[in-house]
Amino acid sequence: MQMAGKPQLKSVAMDEPMPRRSADLQHYYRDMLAIRRFEEKAAQLYGMGLIGGFCHLYIGQEAVVVGMQSAQKTVDSVITSYRDHGHMIAAGMDGRGVMAELTGRSGGYSKGKGGSMHMFSREKNFFGGHGIVGAQVPIGTGLAFAHKYKGDGGVCVVYFGDGAINQGQVYESFNMAALWKLPVVYVLENNRYSMGTSIERHAAGDLSRRGEAYGISGKKVNGMDVLKVHEAAEDALAHARSGKGPVLLEMETYRYRGHSMSDPAKYRTKEEVEEWRTKHDPIETLRNHMLKEGVITEDGLKAIEREIKVIVNAAADFAQTSPEPDPSELWTDVLKD
Repeated sequence: MQMAGKPQLKSVAMDEPMPRRSADLQHYYRDMLAIRRFEEKAAQLYGMGLIGGFCHLYIGQEAVVVGMQSAQKTVDSVITSYRDHGHMIAAGMDGRGVMAELTGRSGGYSKGKGGSMHMFSREKNFFGGHGIVGAQVPIGTGLAFAHKYKGDGGVCVVYFGDGAINQGQVYESFNMAALWKLPVVYVLENNRYSMGTSIERHAAGDLSRRGEAYGISGKKVNGMDVLKVHEAAEDALAHARSGKGPVLLEMETYRYRGHSMSDPAKYRTKEEVEEWRTKHDPIETLRNHMLKEGVITEDGLKAIEREIKVIVNAAADFAQTSPEPDPSELWTDVLKD
């Protein structure tokens, strides 16, 4: 719905994926496959008892973060929720450091003290993983304020899920971001089930319009198609970067696994999950598109698969051989000097 006097985003086409240079397509495919294989390996290590606590996998949602990241600039910042491993890989963080943190080892990004939900990289402008539902939204709004205050031309991309959309702090953030025209793109990853309750039972209305009361432009995007996500991201980032204020993108996506590794996901049918896997899988969608357009051969795809396998196995080996944190680390990174 177009609001009078308010700039609107372009509609994202829901037809065939748009053609792109071969290098771009292969880069998207490689990044999505890297996230998928990393998460599968993390699930394996969790099953072996090498990862403790909570572990929320990103399998099925890869197109969202890869499509967004592919349109960002190095000055941009990123913040997300506890389903964060994919965002770290897409941001260019070393898979060895991510996996080591998952296993609580000193070689991890938070020295083994943060675990799955709390990793950071100032070098990559990645500000976490946050375990409290919706808590990253006001923090990300603050990061956007910092971009504007410093005048560095950056935009903060703030990810949150459909379970967080009903949190009050989200709307307090919307208000401030719109009032001050902060450079922020709010990415709502609607995977349809929050922690285990279907979207139809926990959220009313069109989620992409939740910012309208504040004059925030919103758009619903096919979050299972990396090319459509990329196009929406380019438009949204340009909007925010130009000084026009925040944007809300609702990414319609789907997680194949439970909310966390401890969730058997009995609130949905196996047939539903299988339908999403066979008809909407983001990696297979791009794979078939590249083969159809002659962008890559089957041998080329197999070469990428082999490359990713080596990288992920190396990350797992590093995580298992990295030492545990020294007991003295209990007293570090607690208070700021």
